Amino acid sequence: MPTYLSNPGPGPQATPRSTSFKRWITALGNMAERARTRHLLAQMDERQLSDSGISHGERAAELHKPFWR
Repeated sequence: MPTYLSNPGPGPQATPRSTSFKRWITALGNMAERARTRHLLAQMDERQLSDSGISHGERAAELHKPFWR
């Protein structure tokens, strides 16, 4: 049996570069999710808005936000 399998040693440590990359990827995913859900919100009709408890003012405010917020 090779020695690296029998004694793995300490686990991998996150470097500042890998941590910032993970944050960047997470932020990108969050932006995409916000854009997707706002697109769905824009397609909702009156009944769906009413069923969801969303007013026209809330809808308009959400749709006018930039995708990064």
